[in-house]
Amino acid sequence: METFQLIIQAINSVLWHDYVLYSLLATGLLFTIWSVSSQYRALTHGTAVTLGHYDDPYDPGAINHFQALSTALSATVGLGNIGGVAIAIGLGGPGAVFWMWVVGLLGMSIKVIEVTLSMMYRNLDDPENPHGGPMWVAKKAFAEKGPGWAKVGAIVGGIYCLGLLVGVFVGGNMFQAWNVAEVSAAYFGWSKPLVGAILAVAVGAVLIGGIKRIGQVTSFIVPIMCLLYILAGLYVIFSNIELLPETFAMIITSAFNPTEAQGAFIGGTAGSAMLWGMKRALYSSEVGQGSSAIAHSAAKTTEPVREGLVAGLEPFIDTLVVCTITAMVILLTGVWNRGPDANFETAPLIVELSTPTEWTSASQLLPGNQDLWQEDSSPFMLRQNDKGGVERWYGTVSKDGHEAYLVLDPISSETQPTLENGGVYQGYAGASLTALAFDQTYDGLGKWLVTIAAWLFALSTMISWGYYGEQGINYLFGQRAVLPYKLLFCFMSFVATSGIMRTTKELDAITTMGAGVLLIICLPITLMFGHKAVAAYHDYIRRLKNGDFDTDYHRTNFKALVSSNKPE
Repeated sequence: METFQLIIQAINSVLWHDYVLYSLLATGLLFTIWSVSSQYRALTHGTAVTLGHYDDPYDPGAINHFQALSTALSATVGLGNIGGVAIAIGLGGPGAVFWMWVVGLLGMSIKVIEVTLSMMYRNLDDPENPHGGPMWVAKKAFAEKGPGWAKVGAIVGGIYCLGLLVGVFVGGNMFQAWNVAEVSAAYFGWSKPLVGAILAVAVGAVLIGGIKRIGQVTSFIVPIMCLLYILAGLYVIFSNIELLPETFAMIITSAFNPTEAQGAFIGGTAGSAMLWGMKRALYSSEVGQGSSAIAHSAAKTTEPVREGLVAGLEPFIDTLVVCTITAMVILLTGVWNRGPDANFETAPLIVELSTPTEWTSASQLLPGNQDLWQEDSSPFMLRQNDKGGVERWYGTVSKDGHEAYLVLDPISSETQPTLENGGVYQGYAGASLTALAFDQTYDGLGKWLVTIAAWLFALSTMISWGYYGEQGINYLFGQRAVLPYKLLFCFMSFVATSGIMRTTKELDAITTMGAGVLLIICLPITLMFGHKAVAAYHDYIRRLKNGDFDTDYHRTNFKALVSSNKPE
């Protein structure tokens, strides 16, 4: 297992190299300039389209624009918005929030282009059950270059689907189910396998009904879960409103200037803030990965750009609204930079392992309340690293009766590590840290909010990713393989909660690899054929300015439009 983890880590270091992130940032800037700020059109015209002002029930497709956006958002607005932001701030500092905003804003233009492309090349052999996404863009767009390119496009599309299925089963299913089971067991003592079984049945009932039922369910769940979370976040923000100006100033300052380590913060530099903020925005909004284009390809429309502009709203809602709410709750309440939960009178003894440059610590009785330290917790201390910075050094808890002992996990270092101080911190996971932040304002709010949000977010995420996997399976193996896939997908949520996994470390690594494959495939495709989408975009905006759509789709004429188009 350790060898497998090392292989996955090596692959991820290539797929998620810093230069890949910079390339994505440059792509967002390119499409922003090329489209003359499509973000503005997404926020204005895209909102009008989402609200149904341009709906035509007789256009090819399965669901309306609002349902398509809800389905795509249900895949992106998930547990990462609760826990992932906390991790980004913990590893990159407050400055990570600024770079999260930058990627979210530039990502809007990438979404517009990649979804427009998917709409242009979607498969409408069955108009009421379209198939689309980057795999179809690759298959059809490459084929246009000549007979010899058709096979290349089909293979590229197949590789994309393989990466997609990794994300579907691991990140879109098992990771979600595991976290819901953990939260439910921790707060209410629920049986984890029972939680997995409930999720499997609920998700299966929706997936069996196809994209139309998925659109109906997600368009109901997503607004409720987003509104619930945003209102709770605004309550915390207004309760600490006096700290808001200095918090914004801290975010901007920390984005460009190194921050000294304090409390539980590891001391991220401007560089780490940028990278972790970008990664959080990319993981959360799936910008550049093309997965949400699969959901949008099911929308009823004859105008590809129209759905592209609807998709541009995703990073805004997901990153610039929901993730920002989480960030503000964490920063305003101060839990990101809290002091130690306990202090050793004498710091643990650092010892070298038999392997050179490998270090750990001697076992030592943890200080303070022994009930605070559980065997499944991950407490940490702060250490100086080889680069002169400060990092978290996690440890493992072992129990001897009521007493809890800490052994710091083995790490690699050219020189003997030096502990920053004798402080030891409770290793709150991302979602747990967010819950702690809500509890600082109103005791018990975090417990109930995070539990309810975890269920809603995970359920909706699993439904949407289940549909993404269905489309990948259909592309690779045809419609006959879809039902067995759905049964296996539901079963895996039960497997994830059956007790075979104690942490999501391996799931995180595999999910990251799958997302990296999607990014490496989708981004070049978007750059290669993006000029077609940009040309279609400018043509659509020209017609919009000329009022070409007013007589056909204006809201005052919508009832007459439906009546006139009704088949005789």
